[in-house]
Amino acid sequence: MEKIVINGGHRLRGEVAISGAKNAAVALVAATILCDEPCVIENLPEISDIAICLRIFKAMGADVQIINKHTIRFDTTRIREPKVPYELARSMRASSYFLGTLLGRFHEAYVPLPGGCDLGDRPIDQHLKAFSVLGATDDIQNGCVHVKADALVGGQIFFDFNTVGGTMNAIFAAVKAQGLTIIENAAKEPHIVDLANFLNSMGADIRGAGTDVIKIRGVEYLKGITYAVIPDQIEAGTYMVAAAASRGDVLITNVIPKHLESITAKLRTIGVSVEEFDESVRVCATDGLFIKTNIKTMPHPGFPTDMQPQMSTLLTLAEGTSTVVDDIFDNRFRYASELRRMSADIQVKGTVATITGVKRLTGAPVRATDLRAGAAMVIAGLAAEGTTEISDIYHIERGYEGIVEKLSALGADIKKVYVPSDDELAVSV
Repeated sequence: MEKIVINGGHRLRGEVAISGAKNAAVALVAATILCDEPCVIENLPEISDIAICLRIFKAMGADVQIINKHTIRFDTTRIREPKVPYELARSMRASSYFLGTLLGRFHEAYVPLPGGCDLGDRPIDQHLKAFSVLGATDDIQNGCVHVKADALVGGQIFFDFNTVGGTMNAIFAAVKAQGLTIIENAAKEPHIVDLANFLNSMGADIRGAGTDVIKIRGVEYLKGITYAVIPDQIEAGTYMVAAAASRGDVLITNVIPKHLESITAKLRTIGVSVEEFDESVRVCATDGLFIKTNIKTMPHPGFPTDMQPQMSTLLTLAEGTSTVVDDIFDNRFRYASELRRMSADIQVKGTVATITGVKRLTGAPVRATDLRAGAAMVIAGLAAEGTTEISDIYHIERGYEGIVEKLSALGADIKKVYVPSDDELAVSV
């Protein structure tokens, strides 16, 4: 078993470059199934979710050529059957994107229910609702979702609530459907815009991405292109909070500052200095006290749920009592019990966390309960006195490229170590 070990108390200083956006990258990779020619994607993050996507593609018969660790050529024209391998898809949340892309290309898809982080139920009813509007039927067989259509015909889709995955799947299914599709109450996240730009560069006709209403006129053919993934706003936000929690001074490069506005605003409210440049931000928290604040997560452009655990960790060091409301995922506060091991004063009732600041956190053995909770544990370890050992770090590696190396380059005392499990020790004896 691998763990991350952090000796806290070192201020982060220097410069860190942000990788391609995980949430955009997995969607763009899935979208290559719709392309009628080979295409190349640049600035792909080197994370386990992308590695799993590549294994799925190879198992399905696609030709995947790794040009370098961040650039890959995809030829999905060799895929013959719209079926995704069960065990591979079960290990990642974004496997649901294969429903829309395979349906859009083959008019049929057979995909295992999504896995990934345990954040409670991940209903795909809105995804299926969108497919139904376009003419598809669905059922669940042996833990897999089967969708099928004789033909896909444009229609008017209205989502009952904001859904990023549902919006992406609706786009996938509609991009080659006959006629006009209108998606209302669409998600507006940056990775939705990046997906639309990617498909439009291939020859799709998608308008309104980034607004509540997206209009898609179906096309017959999508050409091969070379395209670079946008920077990861959540990775950038995580390093912004890490810089603040460690009382550091860090320049975070390869970012789109506009995508970080809600994070920047909260950090400034707490008392952290954030300077914005064209493609970078500088975070400095070497002086002053952190101030309490209240946070409610919202769909973009509101404060993102994927930044809530990291920001809540910073609030454990703020003077006074802060309140954090997050009702987007059922289990988003599972990390609270881990922070309490590190002397944090955080109490959770339903979808509300009440955080009373403490003078210091103390190192302890903790676990990453999910991807963003794992990032929160890393931040807590950087700020804490003593040694923090984080287990279940595979969650962290799903979404953060080279986090140990990047933090080490900023001055953190952090390393990844291998620790034999109890079963391995028993066998060796």
